[in-house]
Amino acid sequence: MASKNKSRRNFIKNTALASSLFIVPRHVLGGNGYTSPSDRLNLAGIGLHGKGNSDILHASVSGRENIVALCDVHQNAYGAKVAAENSPNAKFYTNFREMLEKEDLDAVTISTPDHTHANISKIAMEKGIHVYVQKPLTHNIKEARMLTELARKNKIVTQMGNQGASNPEQYMIQKWIKDGRIGKVSRVYTWTNRPVWPQGVSMKKPDPSQKPDGMDWDLWIGPSKNNGYTPGLHAFDWRGFWEYGTGALGDMGCHIMDAPIKSLGLFEPFSVEASSANPQYESAFTPSPIIEEACPTSSYVTYKFRPSKINDSEVKMTWMDGGIRPSKPELISDTDSLGDSGCLMIGENGLIWCEDYGVNAKLYINGQDGAVEKGKISGINSVEFGHQSHWIDAIKEGYGSEKHKMLTSNFDFAGPLSEIVLLGNVALRSNYLKRSKRSNVFIGKKQLLYDNKNMIITNLDEANQFLTRDYRTGWELS
Repeated sequence: MASKNKSRRNFIKNTALASSLFIVPRHVLGGNGYTSPSDRLNLAGIGLHGKGNSDILHASVSGRENIVALCDVHQNAYGAKVAAENSPNAKFYTNFREMLEKEDLDAVTISTPDHTHANISKIAMEKGIHVYVQKPLTHNIKEARMLTELARKNKIVTQMGNQGASNPEQYMIQKWIKDGRIGKVSRVYTWTNRPVWPQGVSMKKPDPSQKPDGMDWDLWIGPSKNNGYTPGLHAFDWRGFWEYGTGALGDMGCHIMDAPIKSLGLFEPFSVEASSANPQYESAFTPSPIIEEACPTSSYVTYKFRPSKINDSEVKMTWMDGGIRPSKPELISDTDSLGDSGCLMIGENGLIWCEDYGVNAKLYINGQDGAVEKGKISGINSVEFGHQSHWIDAIKEGYGSEKHKMLTSNFDFAGPLSEIVLLGNVALRSNYLKRSKRSNVFIGKKQLLYDNKNMIITNLDEANQFLTRDYRTGWELS
């Protein structure tokens, strides 16, 4: 079966070169819109809660492609049932390894919790299967670097699920920067109203009696230690705990930092510093233990980047979450609100302001009232800017093709973007590092110097543990 699958995938990958020989033109077979069976990709969706359902549905391009399999560790969950109803001919699996081994697949969407992204993606890519993975790409920095390199090695067409990257307004923002409309940029602010799930709280105690029927908890746990079913983690609250999620920064960073990182070429962070509101004390006189397992209730993270080919200036970028946001610049009128989430890029001659996903972009120039230019609010519900369908079209044209090169969040970009986002979490987790167990001296509450090429914190060795993780037997990543 494995050799048969590989042969079929090689055929699909070379379709663009062989189409004139093997595929009869669609207009001859059935008029405009007709899709030859040999021109349909076999797709599968892994993880069917939240974005999982829409990811596989959009990847099918309204049924143009063939959804042959679905996979979720909780077969009785609402999301899994909806996905099965939408694709009644798809075979349902609980174990992703079994599905990847048995099914004849060209591509998969992976929309599981953050801590299992790398394991599933690695196995799929090693089988020559193209992958679409939800943001952040992985749970930690070393996983992101590994997947980026593996995609290049195996010539896999990839895309990360930060759909705003395909928003046409992003091209407009990039042009404003390229044309020097606001001059050199030295300051960037990014912020979100997340978390909207519990953070800064202790995890509930395991209670296997509450495990839902039809759920494989051991598979959900993945590389983590299995202490028994823990209520609340599945299907949403996992985001607020370091063992499984990446917090508000991991959830929204890839959406909001996408615009400044891409338009300014910010790929070389050399330092990061963080502070957070995860409470250390109930009051000044009543100490309480630090909740190290939980992501903070709010955070403030500052990155520094070296000058790039696009922007010849060192850039300081600040991330804020949990309700913290920057002060509104004077260029923006009193009638406008910065909103609960967005991005500000401040240059010598003006500023650029946009909301989540790069929408509602506005250009302000010093000395001129109001926005000089505005973008259209594209709306993330308009089939998500074609983010998934562009990935599918690139698979058909082949690795290295023009459509592949035009993908807005393939792993060559999504990997470095995720690494930058996750570097902030390294700083946040380092905040709790003490000189010793009995000490009250926190050694990680400082600017961490980072060697991006070699993936190492150079001035605090203890912080490097957060660039990776411990893996349970059977889930190790070489």
